[in-house]
Amino acid sequence: MNQTDQTLIRLEGVRKVFFTDEVETHALSGIHLEINRGEFVSIAGPSGCGKSTLLSILGLLDSPTEGSYTLNGKSVASLSLAERARIRNLEVGFIFQSFNLIGDLTVFENVELPLAYRRMPQRERRERVREVLERVGMAHRSNHLPSQLSGGQQQRVAVARALAGRPAILLSDEPTGNLDSKSGEAVMGLLADLHRDGATVCMVTHDPRYARCADRIINLFDGRVLEEVSHAA
Repeated sequence: MNQTDQTLIRLEGVRKVFFTDEVETHALSGIHLEINRGEFVSIAGPSGCGKSTLLSILGLLDSPTEGSYTLNGKSVASLSLAERARIRNLEVGFIFQSFNLIGDLTVFENVELPLAYRRMPQRERRERVREVLERVGMAHRSNHLPSQLSGGQQQRVAVARALAGRPAILLSDEPTGNLDSKSGEAVMGLLADLHRDGATVCMVTHDPRYARCADRIINLFDGRVLEEVSHAA
């Protein structure tokens, strides 16, 4: 089947093998996957099934051992290291379980930093930061340090940082993993709101409650797609 204009991500026959000493670990085995623009996809499954490995490949943090990956119409294998870095910077937003905020920077500065790396003009990036902090309900905390925030608030800032770059796809690795249930539900509500506004979201989770928030659940087991379940209306 040919890739359509709606297809943002396409994986064909993707395998990932890790070599340690004389041991081969097959993390992914023959993954075929398409994600459309504006879709909310959850990658679910038990620990060690290949979820985070798949997300690393989707985010161009790692490369498949075999198979092809097309992102936004571009064949990833044909890209130079510099081009991959540019795409990660411009087209992919990351949200990590551990937040990855810089402790001695304020909330505002944490969100602004990736835009500064892009050499975005100061006035434009500050407007962008104010906009996304307002969107995630953290504008009133813009001058606070991460240590002055709850876990749920830190994750909201991490979401804002990912959104500030207006990425083609938002990749989220266990975004509720370090949060209590109330904060986790609040962050999932925020991701659902972003999806309704047109964002493409791909989320890794082991929690079936949150997996069901997606349009489609891709269940992995032993590095393979076990089944796909659609929740789209």
